[in-house]
Amino acid sequence: MNNWIGVGIWLVLGAVIGLSMKLVVHLDDETSGHTTILAVLGALAALIGGMLGVGIFDFYDHQALSAGGMGGAVFLAVVLSFVYRWGVKGLV
Repeated sequence: MNNWIGVGIWLVLGAVIGLSMKLVVHLDDETSGHTTILAVLGALAALIGGMLGVGIFDFYDHQALSAGGMGGAVFLAVVLSFVYRWGVKGLV
C-alpha cells in the first residue's frame, strides 16, 4: 500500500512542478491550452523519473517514498517541463 501512496505523491508532485514551470519560464505571446499539457507532462515525467530513481538508487529496497524515487521524480519533472516550456517558445 505504501508504494501506491508514493506513486500518487509522484503524480501530484509532477503536476505541481509542471504548473510551477509556467510561472518560472514566462512566455510573452502564449496561446491558451498549455496548462493542461504541462500538468500531464509533469506528472508522467515524475512517474518515469520516480521509477528510474528507485531502480537505480534503491535497487534492493523498492520503496516509492525513498530518496532515490523522490529525487528522480523531481529531477525528471523539472527537466522535461523546462524543455517543453523552452521548446514551445520557438514553435508557437
